[in-house]
Amino acid sequence: MSIHDDNPTSPPIDDWGLEPLMDVHELAAYLGIPISTVYDWRVHGKGPAAYRFGKHLKFAVSDVRAWIAQQRDPISESRRIDRR
Repeated sequence: MSIHDDNPTSPPIDDWGLEPLMDVHELAAYLGIPISTVYDWRVHGKGPAAYRFGKHLKFAVSDVRAWIAQQRDPISESRRIDRR
């Protein structure tokens, strides 16, 4: 599953009208981090919001996108603007 699509403002919807969910393994693979890091974030109240279904954690694609946008480094962003 990819969190990229043609319209980044609205998540894709499945046949039931629900947004797709990522599991811990998919989130870790997408971010290029160890699975243990995702669990560490959960313990420390960091990382994207998750849904718990029994022992399984699932992440809505829109929550992952929003969380990623919040992680943007403001220093590197300002440097990029200054280099024009």
